[in-house]
Amino acid sequence: MKIKKNEIKAVILAAGIGSRIRPLTDNCPKSLLEIGGKSILEIMISHIRSCGISEIVFVVGYLQEKIKDYMGKRFPDLDVHFVTNERYFETNTGYSLMLTKDWIQDSTFIKFDADVVFDRKILTKLIESEYENCLCIDKNINLDAEEIKVIVNGQNRVVKVSKTVDPKDAAGESIGIEKISGETAKLLFTELTVMMEDEKNHQEYYESAYERLMANLVPFYALDISGLKWTEIDTNEDFILAENIFKQDR
Repeated sequence: MKIKKNEIKAVILAAGIGSRIRPLTDNCPKSLLEIGGKSILEIMISHIRSCGISEIVFVVGYLQEKIKDYMGKRFPDLDVHFVTNERYFETNTGYSLMLTKDWIQDSTFIKFDADVVFDRKILTKLIESEYENCLCIDKNINLDAEEIKVIVNGQNRVVKVSKTVDPKDAAGESIGIEKISGETAKLLFTELTVMMEDEKNHQEYYESAYERLMANLVPFYALDISGLKWTEIDTNEDFILAENIFKQDR
């Protein structure tokens, strides 16, 4: 079923400290670091807006006022909501995503990790995909322990998505951008809420909730975006790589 673009919401997880890229993030949220003269966030928001999505839910934490100020000045016309993860220093992305429940409810949404720089074509392809729940997957990439790796079955259905996946079994890497249907959103937030009642799950990634839904036969599919430009910025090496990949876009 095709969803109208104006019915899709965006969720951006931007609460983290970015400790692995210090000192660049000592006084600047990672999402406001500049690649090719534009902040990661400006690149992301510009793509989101150009694809017809106008409502954005942020989860913020570390240096949150800088992100709020930036959005207010740079994109004053957007419908933006901020949710604060007060426990950003001791929780992970699963906890942050759970906090968007009241804003998303049963809406279709696209979830972005705030440290991903990507080609607009990736978002266009995701929105136009026939899959109601899908993860953007890069199959042409060297995989190691740090990547979120994906196993798919013969019908392109995702059966596992985790750092613990053996690289030799993986179809590729999940890049941190997913589309979730409204029907699945309700199930997802219920699952996350149950998970986060137990403090031992506070360090879980949102992919753990996806896997729980998959185990209950909720279908997620892989969307191959191989060949399109993107990179996740975790380290100083990633930052340099992003500059090289996107320098022609200046």
